[in-house]
Amino acid sequence: TIRVSTTTSLYATGLLERLAEEFRKQHPNIVIQFIAVGSGAALELASKGDVDMVFVHAPSLEQKFINEEVLVEGHIIAYNYFVIVGPKDDPAKIRDLSNPIEAFKRIYQAGEEGRAFFISRGDNSGTHIRELAIWRKTGLNPKGLEWYIESGTGMSKTLLIANEKEAYTLSDIGTFLKLKNEDRLGELELLISGSKELMNIYSAYIVNPRKYNTNYDLAKLFLEFVISDKGQEVIGKYGKEEFGQSLFYPAKGKEDELKVYWKKLTEY
Repeated sequence: TIRVSTTTSLYATGLLERLAEEFRKQHPNIVIQFIAVGSGAALELASKGDVDMVFVHAPSLEQKFINEEVLVEGHIIAYNYFVIVGPKDDPAKIRDLSNPIEAFKRIYQAGEEGRAFFISRGDNSGTHIRELAIWRKTGLNPKGLEWYIESGTGMSKTLLIANEKEAYTLSDIGTFLKLKNEDRLGELELLISGSKELMNIYSAYIVNPRKYNTNYDLAKLFLEFVISDKGQEVIGKYGKEEFGQSLFYPAKGKEDELKVYWKKLTEY
């Protein structure tokens, strides 16, 4: 058995189960147990030695746990983009802006004028950490304001709350497309996507076997599959049939470029 803590987006979209399914074709006797939580919680489980490996997308947090020698043998496995979604009538007038920082400034102004709400995950997940980084760049702090609501929950629930309240939120593209495809998001629309400022990098790590009693050999086997040609092919194709587009881009061939941006994100 391999115990894997993971960010909710990789699990909720079904990508990890698809990877596990392909992996089991080669290793039918290995069971993979996924524990889907925000990146912060996934890394905390690693620091307690409760899991064998982690899949996360929070570079600044990852660096902390690498420094503490909790995580070893890390690899960037995939990337996509965060998106800003909101109500169809878009009261903050952010649709198609190229700069998410300007978009957040407009949402703040609309919130203060009683025209908009923003739903934050508020859960120390990779998405929440990126959202806070964007707010810092605006020089504005919405915490505690009436229109800024912290859900304290995962991406799917946060999107459902945003839909219910006709609010804005920051989401990973995969979870948004999955729920939209299931017709669960009403008139909540994708307003900003594809900005490099919103690049979302996913990495996988093995929990340090020198510090914890973990199943290193099996974790290593699964990690090697994920970064193999076959694993990267699964990642690149995932979503095309169901959603008409890939939900994730494989890291293969772009590792150096992604590593540079990952390093930049550790400073957020």
